[in-house]
Amino acid sequence: MRILFRALAALALWVGLLASAQANSKTDDWAMMDEILANIELPNIPNREFVITDFGAEAGGKKDALPAIKATIRKAVAEGGGRVVVPAGTFLCNGPIHLKSKIDLHLAKGSKILFSAKTEHYLPIVKTKWEGTEVMGYSPLVYAVNVHDVAITGPGILDGNTKSHFKKWHKKQNNDIHKLRTMGSTGVPLEQRIFGKGTYLRPVFVQFIDAERVLLDGYSIINAPFWINHLVYTQSATVRNLNVDSHFPNNDGIDVESSSNVLVENNYFRTGDDSVVVKSGRDLDGRTIGIPSTNVVVRNNDMGGEDGIGLGSEMSGGIKNVFFTDNILRKGLSAFRFKSNLDRGGLVENVRVRNFTVEAFDTLFWFQMNYPSKLGLNFPSTYRDIVFENIVVESAGTFLEVHAPAAAPLEDVTFKNIVVKSVETPLILENAKDLHFEQVRIGNQVVNGSLSWHAKQD
Repeated sequence: MRILFRALAALALWVGLLASAQANSKTDDWAMMDEILANIELPNIPNREFVITDFGAEAGGKKDALPAIKATIRKAVAEGGGRVVVPAGTFLCNGPIHLKSKIDLHLAKGSKILFSAKTEHYLPIVKTKWEGTEVMGYSPLVYAVNVHDVAITGPGILDGNTKSHFKKWHKKQNNDIHKLRTMGSTGVPLEQRIFGKGTYLRPVFVQFIDAERVLLDGYSIINAPFWINHLVYTQSATVRNLNVDSHFPNNDGIDVESSSNVLVENNYFRTGDDSVVVKSGRDLDGRTIGIPSTNVVVRNNDMGGEDGIGLGSEMSGGIKNVFFTDNILRKGLSAFRFKSNLDRGGLVENVRVRNFTVEAFDTLFWFQMNYPSKLGLNFPSTYRDIVFENIVVESAGTFLEVHAPAAAPLEDVTFKNIVVKSVETPLILENAKDLHFEQVRIGNQVVNGSLSWHAKQD
C-alpha cells in the first residue's frame, strides 16, 4: 500500500508518534570512522619530475600532445616512476591517457588538457565498467587498470571538450544499454560484451580499475561525457580538493564502486547528476563478482547537483560501513537518495550520516527500491541499520519517501536531531519497518517515536 500524509492527516501522524515508544538508541560507532581513516594509505611515488614539453608537447591547443604524454610516462616508468608534469598552457590530447603504477599526472597551475572531440580517438576498446556492468568499451579519457601508487594532482584543468561527439550519444544509447544489461544479467562472458565502433555507450572521464593507493587531488574537471571520477575495485583511495563543474546527463561527481578504504573530502561538486555515490555492481554481474564497497568516509564537501549523495542503484555486491559527515548540500531533486530494484539483490547496512547543512530539495530522504527495470527479476535488496542525525534543512518538498517491496521492506532507519524549517509533504510510505524518530522537528512540530507501515505477509 501507499500512503500520503498531508495537512491534517500529517498532524495526526505526528501526534500519534509522540505517544509511541522512544526509538532504541544506537551505539556511537563513529569511532569506526577514525579507524578507517587511519588505514587509508597515500601512494608512494618517487620525487622526480618529467615534463611533457621536454618530450615534444606544445601548448596552444593545436598540436596533438598525446604522443609526448605517452613518451613521458614511458620514461618515468623506465626510471621507477615519478611526476609527469603538464606545465601552464592548453595541450590538445587526441585520445585517452593511460596511467601506470608509480606515476603522478601533475597538472600545474594554468595548465589544461583539452581532450579530442572525436569518438574514434578513444578506441581500441578496453575493459571498463558502465553503470555497474563490466564491458569491453570505449576507453575512459583518463584510465588506469591493474595499477598501484598512482595519482592525478595539481590545480590544472581536465576538459572533456564542449564539442565532444560523445554528447550526441545520450539520445542514441538506449538499445545498447538494454543489450549490455541483458548480457550482465544472463552471464554472457566479458570477452563477448563488445561495445566498440557502431555502439553508443559514453565513456567515463577518469576511471581506475583494480588499483591500490590512489590520490586524486586538486584538479578541476569540466565537460565530462558521462560519469566524472570513478573508482572500481580500488583499495586505499583519497579524493580531495577537486573542483568538479559539469552538467551533462549522468555527470556524477565521484562514483565509489566495489572499493574499500576511501576518503572523499574537501571537494566542490556542481554536477548534472549525483554528487557522491557509492555502488558495487549491477544485477547478476555484481552479485557474481561479489565485491562490496566498504569503509568509505565522505566529509567536508560542498555538493550541488541533481542529487546530493546516493547509494545505488548499482549495489548488488553490497555496501557497508559508510560515513558521511560535515557536508553541505545545496539544491536539487533529492538530498539523500538510496536506490535499487528487484534485479539487484545486495545488502546495504551500517550507514551513518551526520552534521549536514541542506538548502532546498524536492525530496529530503528518498529510498527508491522500485528503481526502473526492464529485466523483471526477483532479487530484492536489503537496506538496514542507517542513521541520519544533526541535519538542518531550509526546505523540502517531501521529508521522507519510501518505496520498497513487501517482501523486503526498508528497516531500521533512525532520524535524530533533524530540523526542517519548511516541508510540504511529510511522508510517502510503501513498506517500511522500524523507522525511529528522535527530536525531528518539521516546522513547529516535534516527532519522537517509531513507525512501521508495510503490507501484511501471509
